[in-house]
Amino acid sequence: MFPGISSNNYWHNARQQETAFMQKMLIFLILFTGCLSTAYAQSEYRVLPRDFNADKTEQMMRAYLRQQVHAAMEKRRSELEAALKSDKALAAYQQQRREALQQSLGILPERTALNPQTMGTIQQPGFTVEKILYESQPGFHVTANLYRPEGTGPFPAILHPVGHSENGKAYESYQRANRLLARHGFIVLCFDPIGQGERKQLLDKKGTPHHRGSHEHQELGVAPILLGRSLGSYMLWDGVRGIDYLCSRPDVDQSRIGCTGNSGGGNLTSYLMAFDDRIVAAAPGCFMTTHRFKNESPGPGDAEQNLYGQIGAGFDHPDYILTRAPQPTLILSATRDFVPIDGTWDAYRQAKRVYTRLGYPERVDLIEANDKHGFSQRLREGAVRFFARWLQKRHLEAFEVDDSPVLTDQELQVTLQGQVLKLQHERSLFDLFTDYEKQLAENRPPLTRELVRQVTGIRTLQDLPEPGIKRFENKKSTNSPQRLILTPEPGIQLPALYWSQGNETPILIAPSAGMNSSVKTAEQLNSQGHPVLIVEVRDTGETKTRNWRFPGADYYISHMLGRCWLGMQAEDLLVSARWLQSQHKANQVELHSEGELVPAALHAAALEPKLISQLQWDEGLNPWHELLTSREAFPHLHLAVQNVLSYYDLPDLKKL
Repeated sequence: MFPGISSNNYWHNARQQETAFMQKMLIFLILFTGCLSTAYAQSEYRVLPRDFNADKTEQMMRAYLRQQVHAAMEKRRSELEAALKSDKALAAYQQQRREALQQSLGILPERTALNPQTMGTIQQPGFTVEKILYESQPGFHVTANLYRPEGTGPFPAILHPVGHSENGKAYESYQRANRLLARHGFIVLCFDPIGQGERKQLLDKKGTPHHRGSHEHQELGVAPILLGRSLGSYMLWDGVRGIDYLCSRPDVDQSRIGCTGNSGGGNLTSYLMAFDDRIVAAAPGCFMTTHRFKNESPGPGDAEQNLYGQIGAGFDHPDYILTRAPQPTLILSATRDFVPIDGTWDAYRQAKRVYTRLGYPERVDLIEANDKHGFSQRLREGAVRFFARWLQKRHLEAFEVDDSPVLTDQELQVTLQGQVLKLQHERSLFDLFTDYEKQLAENRPPLTRELVRQVTGIRTLQDLPEPGIKRFENKKSTNSPQRLILTPEPGIQLPALYWSQGNETPILIAPSAGMNSSVKTAEQLNSQGHPVLIVEVRDTGETKTRNWRFPGADYYISHMLGRCWLGMQAEDLLVSARWLQSQHKANQVELHSEGELVPAALHAAALEPKLISQLQWDEGLNPWHELLTSREAFPHLHLAVQNVLSYYDLPDLKKL
């Protein structure tokens, strides 16, 4: 039995509510300082030590997930060692990793008309810049600059996906890389990624970008998860269609295609070179390392860099190279980069061994510049020499001697108003999200509990182990609750408060704001004869991760492991509810929840109706499909379930 859906629009109002809450809290704290009461002091409870989670490197969820990452990567390393023993085994390893990458990316769009347009040209010494506009999907435009050498061609061509610069393709070091390549005989197509340059998807009422840099990627990265894709899938497709455009030009030699990019562009280069076999030579920059190093420091990257199930499937950074072996590949790296250089060398060594096994050790190499993160001069020069060797069959000394100013953002601007969203009939990424969701909704299979379990990974009660219980001596009044720690699995501790007296139906309370927010409610229910257990499921209250990278970093590690965050929290609720039921030999328990724990609570109640008789909630139950158009989706990242909208939306669970 489920109450009606809350009328509050939780997705869109979360930040406004947070601001109002903080204002109220400020007023409250002022009053609180002057009139602290003994009664209130007695209502403050804490179960875990106050320094719990104080060490950012050993916070509960970080440590819990770290063990799983290490186990997956150790298993992968064993598989690689076995694959190196024979050509057949190595070929099978490569194919398995290609399939894993495709699975992580999800279903990609169909090829449609590019409708390319040249919006203008700029003549420069030794080359010309063409302003190109093409559609990677119908009505979804990509802005790009094409650097064309002097001469008739056909020329080898380089696709250049750029890093996380606010001005995208116009960033100075990217311009310098492009013109150095062009002056050495390469056509270069350098395009704006989604959320950068002229392709901002979030504009304010005045038509100016709402976010700077790549923060927009985080806001845009939630919806694709619900659709079984990744923001990286959409970015990859922009690049694939960029290669299609290059191959459509008569001045491009289709047999000599290369790809290079730095930072976020190194990430996209890695995706593209592993996915598209038209790329003969590739040079990813300031990205290649290993998950084991990167997840420690600096941590997960922006949304597009965290592919679902990648770690769980045993796919590590070096596999972007290994899947394309023995095609020529150059790793561009920097000594003082925040991308862990030790992991970079580990990735290179793995690649070198595979290329050597295949008989082409010279086709993979590494450059380490004594620089910080960025497409620095030595890396630009090294990339040009690499492409000259493998795409032009010549050895050259490419030094960057031109230090003249680069072109301005306005000079390189492709659209008249500087943003594709201002083009007539332009479709936004949000339009693509909603159109795809409609296709999925039309083909959803009948919803069953087994299907929900398959999507979320939530186990049956029979498969969930009994929790360990640690009880603390009650030093307060006899009416005070007992403090408990439930351990549903190794490495996870759930703080709880337990009012054991009463003969009415036991009630489990799962607050998203921490146990002290529900003490008054628990006391009222207990006074009515209900035994009450308040439990803080993982990553709430006392165990909530203190931000060490950005909010949601732990979520993305679990996402790459193929673990469902909501599913883990739902299992915490089921284990707690079963324990409470057993303490009172009750037939069922009630579950009360609020805010962003309601989706997990709804899953628990829908899957185990024999255990949970009733679910009561305040706020939090808005359909997932509303996140597809939310301009502030990132705060709700931890509610995103991979590919869930192919099967059901949240309100559908009430029908089970």
